[in-house]
Amino acid sequence: MNLIDLLTGNTGNQVAEQAENKFGISKNQIIALLAVATPLVISYLRNKSQDANEAEALNNALDKDHDGSILDDTSQLDNRQDEGGSILSHIFGNQKNNVENQLSQNTGISIDKIGPILAMLAPVIMGYIGKEKQQNNVGAGGLGDLLGGILGGAQTQAQEQQSSPLNDILGSVLGGGQSQSSGNPLNDILGSVLGGGGQQNQQSGGLGGLLGGLFGGK
Repeated sequence: MNLIDLLTGNTGNQVAEQAENKFGISKNQIIALLAVATPLVISYLRNKSQDANEAEALNNALDKDHDGSILDDTSQLDNRQDEGGSILSHIFGNQKNNVENQLSQNTGISIDKIGPILAMLAPVIMGYIGKEKQQNNVGAGGLGDLLGGILGGAQTQAQEQQSSPLNDILGSVLGGGQSQSSGNPLNDILGSVLGGGGQQNQQSGGLGGLLGGLFGGK
């Protein structure tokens, strides 16, 4: 399953419905948040995995706790929210508050709910990575390439899907055309994450500004 299938398929919809029921946030806002947060988390993990110790720790965590079963059984979400909060604290470190503030501003999800919702999503993202790791038989040394490949493959697919329901959702939730450099919001997100978003990063608003700002200090 590629990244866009995760976001638009049964798992993404089930996660969004559960979060909508629990937090009273619209399903479209949850899907938009998942579409921004997933590549962001994967990109941070890719950067961390360049360090051998971090790669080994991530590899062990994926083997121990993230076999991908959560993708087929989203009833695990409630029980794993505390775990999700710990995952995010490790991934984002001292940038966690900044990430949450920026995501709150861009998705319209209130700051008091953005953290708990992200904590609910984090085990899903890790489960997806864990499943990809298993299917590709990757060890600690190959995690950086695996994560980069997930992001690159998603960008290629996004470029081919100029018009899609996910882009429509992103455009409506994230402010749409006037602040985007193209009519393809998902491609803009992935381009920024992958470092190819220079044009978007110059902008003060929209996702280019969000992701460019977050990665500017890394």
